[in-house]
Amino acid sequence: MAVFAVHYVYSEATVPGRDIHRPDHRAWLNSLVDAGTVLTSGPYPDGSGALILVRADDLEAVTTLFENDPFNREGLLTDKRIVEWQPTMGAFVS
Repeated sequence: MAVFAVHYVYSEATVPGRDIHRPDHRAWLNSLVDAGTVLTSGPYPDGSGALILVRADDLEAVTTLFENDPFNREGLLTDKRIVEWQPTMGAFVS
């Protein structure tokens, strides 16, 4: 399986909606952590977005999976970028 970096970009305009839907977003992510799909996740300290590392078969699987994120379904992402990432050392090397 490959590792993918999912980059979320947030805007100030979506703060109220993200505050409302954050519990559902985190519950969704936690279910993926429990399943071994999400390796780690967290927001950038400046509030501009978040990074989620995911283990999946291919880009299409990640793209389809992330359509179900409550933040995505509610239109709370300014942008989303998903790229395959090749860790060469450390905790995420298979």
